[in-house]
Amino acid sequence: MRKKLVILFGMVLLALVGLILKITVINATEGEQYSKQVLMQTQQQYTSREIPSKRGDIYDRNGNILASSSKVYNVILDCKVINSEEKYVEPTVRALVDIFGADEEEVRTLLSDEKTKDSQYQILMKGVSVDDKKAFDDYTTVEEDSDLSEEEQADRQNVQGVWFEETYERNYPFKSLACDTIGFTFDADTADWGLEGYYNSTLTGTDGRQYGYFNDSSDVEQTIIEATDGQSIVSTLDVGAQSIVEKYVNAFQEAMGAENLGVIVEDPSTGEIIAMDGGDRYDLNEPRDMSSIYTDAQVEAMSDEEEVEALNSMWRNYCVTDAYEPGSVVKPIVMAAALEKGAISEDDTFTCDGYQMIGDTQIKCSAYPGAHGNQTLQEVIANSCNDAMMQIAERMGTEEFLETQTLFNLGSRTGIDLPNEGTGIMHTADTMGPTELACSAFGQGFTCTMIQEINAICSVINGGYYYQPHLVSRIEDSNGTVVREMEPTLLKQTVSSSISEDIRSYMQSSVESGTSHYSKVNGYSSGGKTGTAEKFPRGNGKYLVSFVGFAPVDDPAVVIYVVVDEPNADRQDNSAYPQYIAQGILSELLPYLDVAPDEAADGEVPQTELWEGFNGHLKDNELTGLGSIVIRYDENGIEDPEGEYDKDGNYIGPVTDTDSEDEEENTAGEEDTGEEEQGGDEDSDGTSQVDVSDDSTADGISDENVPGPLEDDSDPIEGNNAESDGVTNEEAGLE
Repeated sequence: MRKKLVILFGMVLLALVGLILKITVINATEGEQYSKQVLMQTQQQYTSREIPSKRGDIYDRNGNILASSSKVYNVILDCKVINSEEKYVEPTVRALVDIFGADEEEVRTLLSDEKTKDSQYQILMKGVSVDDKKAFDDYTTVEEDSDLSEEEQADRQNVQGVWFEETYERNYPFKSLACDTIGFTFDADTADWGLEGYYNSTLTGTDGRQYGYFNDSSDVEQTIIEATDGQSIVSTLDVGAQSIVEKYVNAFQEAMGAENLGVIVEDPSTGEIIAMDGGDRYDLNEPRDMSSIYTDAQVEAMSDEEEVEALNSMWRNYCVTDAYEPGSVVKPIVMAAALEKGAISEDDTFTCDGYQMIGDTQIKCSAYPGAHGNQTLQEVIANSCNDAMMQIAERMGTEEFLETQTLFNLGSRTGIDLPNEGTGIMHTADTMGPTELACSAFGQGFTCTMIQEINAICSVINGGYYYQPHLVSRIEDSNGTVVREMEPTLLKQTVSSSISEDIRSYMQSSVESGTSHYSKVNGYSSGGKTGTAEKFPRGNGKYLVSFVGFAPVDDPAVVIYVVVDEPNADRQDNSAYPQYIAQGILSELLPYLDVAPDEAADGEVPQTELWEGFNGHLKDNELTGLGSIVIRYDENGIEDPEGEYDKDGNYIGPVTDTDSEDEEENTAGEEDTGEEEQGGDEDSDGTSQVDVSDDSTADGISDENVPGPLEDDSDPIEGNNAESDGVTNEEAGLE
């Protein structure tokens, strides 16, 4: 008996020695692999994992979120764990399909393919919400007092080899609103366009990391370096103002359309951009979707190069990138500089005979073959007289004129906080001859960008102060603490306050009795200047028409600049088109911004009659709620939200017991009384066309003697961002 016990003890001892030796060999050769597998199975990821940081948010000036990041998860499959037991496969596949809606064929392929079946990291799905992850966790967690049958409990416990990787997804709640200005991200920390691109390093945080390991006691220990979230930016944009702008841009594009269309609304006293729209529309959540511009067939037919070009064209911001010949909107700038330099005085008059001879070259005025006759400075602006402007430029001379362009930053970057700012092409003392000087006085022969033009005009009408345009007012950390306030940056004074006041009055006359009269908004004093630039080569029938205006006159609250490049009309050379857009925007924007009417007699604000071409095309923005806000006033200028209004928002009267359908019929009858409205004839396709027979709306005339801009092969776009050197002293016109 004792001998048997000794033999048994020896066998057990040998077995233990053999087991210890086997464990030692496994630990030495495959210990790390098994440790990781155990850790993966418990879904603790104690080896080493990245803790993603949250990208900062973008807000409008009123606290509306324009861009934010929400936590989501990637679903990771550990195929080796799932395949380690046959009983794991079917429950795991079933759970993934039922809870996440995963593609069953894709899951089974990952588990069976020779390349992936032993992989411990396969991304099955991206962007899974917190709620879906919780649903999965609840499904796989079996409580002790569960009502599930033993078979159901076993089935859920056999869901193995699935874990979740934290990440963030960028969301844009207003979709396409201000898309050109906001921009988008390619991934968590890569962005090239809009505010997302310019402030990318500010918005991007620093990822953290969690390190896990076994100590000598085989206990798991971990070291965590927490992620640092990105900072948020508060923009100067106003969602309501932006919605109003886009409402009228969209309506014009539907009613008529144009090759390019841009609108900027700026606060002249600070340089803050309130709204900016480059015309194109795309959903920031789906930035590669070009369905708003191209048909599926057109996209399908594009080569890779053509698709990239189309995307870049859609993403670019026309308001800051594209340079063009501005036309007569530069006349107030030139006149202000001539007054400031003493080249002319307030009492000077000029005689327009319809053209100006520059040597042997005849350059026509917009009145040609007629003439404006004797013109005061006020009439020069009101009537947009090219002849007088050429005479003013001659008095200034080449040196002073070039100094003026530099002073007002024409042809140079403004330093606005957006990437890809264009520059423009300017003459130099060597290239500007008498003809180039004369034509530059009415905005032909050189190029600039929209942001350069509106910022120069702001300084002309705000008392002479040139502020750097900007789109961000402050930067906040992830807790909402202000890190940096972006105070308005005054770069220089361009003209005196008295000259600024004179120019405002001249531009007011343009609205009251000159070429800018289609921009008038009842109840508000305003000033403006039209532009009709013939594109090069001359004589091709293509024009860029524009309007720049401000209100009120004595203390301007906003400046608006509208550019319509090649409107889809039989005649493009008519500045009424941008005026209609500006008038519609200002009719809603001024009340929205609480700008008090300064021309309301006895508190009465007459309804502003808008361009009839907008009929049937004005649509509210469904996402903003306040989106394309319609401020409803009665005939006395008193807000009456309960009153009766027609489909275009025109006030009909107070609510009565009369059947609403009868009122609509009566209203329709009144509209057919033949009273004159803005607009004109309809084309055969039903598109309303402006009557261009009225010369008062035209400030340009085809003239092949007007030289084109200099040729420039250099890239005019600056890839600037928040880390760049910004605008130089030389570019800003500083000594």
